[in-house]
Amino acid sequence: MQVAVLGAGQVGRAVGLGWRKAGHAVVFGVPDPSDAKHADLGTGMVRAVPDAVRDAEVIALATPWAATEAALRAAGDLRGRIVIDCTNPLAFAPGQGLHLSLGFETSGAERVAGWAAGARVYKALNQTGAEGMAEAAAFPQRPVMFVAGDDPEGKQVVVRLVADLGFEALDGGPLVNARLLEPLAMVWIDQALKRGQGRDFALAITRKPAGKDVP
Repeated sequence: MQVAVLGAGQVGRAVGLGWRKAGHAVVFGVPDPSDAKHADLGTGMVRAVPDAVRDAEVIALATPWAATEAALRAAGDLRGRIVIDCTNPLAFAPGQGLHLSLGFETSGAERVAGWAAGARVYKALNQTGAEGMAEAAAFPQRPVMFVAGDDPEGKQVVVRLVADLGFEALDGGPLVNARLLEPLAMVWIDQALKRGQGRDFALAITRKPAGKDVP
């Protein structure tokens, strides 16, 4: 599958290189492809945003929140295209520290859907850190990754891509449920940065074997 990853930071590299390893054709879209920091990604793999999205079947949005609207503007008309929103609307304020700047009345993904009018937007790959995304298959139990979005056909595509990274990809409901998934990302951040878990952990779902009673 042809995938354009907008952003080549930790998350962008983790998902992009993971999909490339799984056999997908991946390019990275960035504001300045000539920047030396992108040289290790390979010749022709880093392009200006409009060039990166031109032939893409799927566009993964892995930009810092403050750069997200500008990246979508640079991408142009994405009507009918599949967009995976990997971002979280993070902000920092004295006394609050790192926190979500959106919440009960809307979500980052819903803002993305407004900025990318007519695109099929899905929230996913925002619920753990880049370290877990890069090597999701290395966990002894597959970490869970929920996919929220409205169009069922496009959601099947996104679920397959998420599973290709090694996650247990589960239907997270409609796009409005991004209001639930973005706070879940803050749980991971809080545990990683403040509760001693470090960055090499992810959330998973465990299931009781059928027919087994609790003693």
